[in-house]
Amino acid sequence: MILAGNQPYFLPYLGWWQLIKAADLFLISDDYNFIKNGWICRNRILVDGTPMYFRIEVRKRSNFRHIKDTRLMPIQVGKKLKTLEFAYSRAPFFSDGIALAERILRYPETNLACFLEHSIREVCSFLSITTPLKRTSEMEGNSLFKREERIYDACRRTGADTYINAIGGTKLYDRDEFASHGITLKFLKSGFPEYSQFRKPFVDRLSILDAIMFNSKEDLQKMLEDYTLIDGDGE
Repeated sequence: MILAGNQPYFLPYLGWWQLIKAADLFLISDDYNFIKNGWICRNRILVDGTPMYFRIEVRKRSNFRHIKDTRLMPIQVGKKLKTLEFAYSRAPFFSDGIALAERILRYPETNLACFLEHSIREVCSFLSITTPLKRTSEMEGNSLFKREERIYDACRRTGADTYINAIGGTKLYDRDEFASHGITLKFLKSGFPEYSQFRKPFVDRLSILDAIMFNSKEDLQKMLEDYTLIDGDGE
C-alpha cells in the first residue's frame, strides 16, 4: 500500500493534489505545528498576469500551536469572491471555479483544521480524486514520535510498504533509513503542465483554483497524471 501525507494547505498547487491521487491513503497532518508565513492559510492566484496572495486569517498565530488547535478569523466571503471575480471572470471555466470557491469559503467552521479538511474534500470531489483521507490526530500516540519516526509509525499502522513525499523532501529523508524500516521511499516530481493564462507568460505553482479556472475537467484529469515517481536517491 502507498501512503502519502502533508500538512493541510489552503487551496494548494496542482502537485499537492497529484500527491493525493498517487497514494492509496493520504494523511492530513493536522496535529503538526502551525507554520507562520507558510502555505497553511494562503496561496497565490493570478491577477492581471501577476501572482498575488489569496489568504484566510487566523487568531493568534503561533509556531507552537497545532493546526488543529488554531481558530479562524471570520472570512469576508463577499470580498474574497469579488477578488476572484476580478482576477478570473474572463477565464473559460470561471463558473466552475467560483462555485467551488464559494462552497469552500462559506463553510461554517472556525476550527482551521476542520475548515481546511473540508476544502480538501471539496477539491478532491471536483477533481474526481477518490483517495481516502485520514487525519494524523486520529492515530493515537503518533504525535509522540518525532520527524521520520512519525512516518514509520503511520506506515506500520496502515500496512503501507511505500511512502511518497513531495520532491522538496529529497534533502529531508534518507532512502536507506526508510528501507531499514521496510518502507520504500519515493518522491513525486510534478511535470508542472503549462496551460493558457489569458495568453500571458505561464506562471506555475499557483493555487489549484487557477488551474480550475482555465481548464476543463477532462484536461485537469490529464494534468493530474503528469508526474513522475523517483527513488529516494533522486534517480
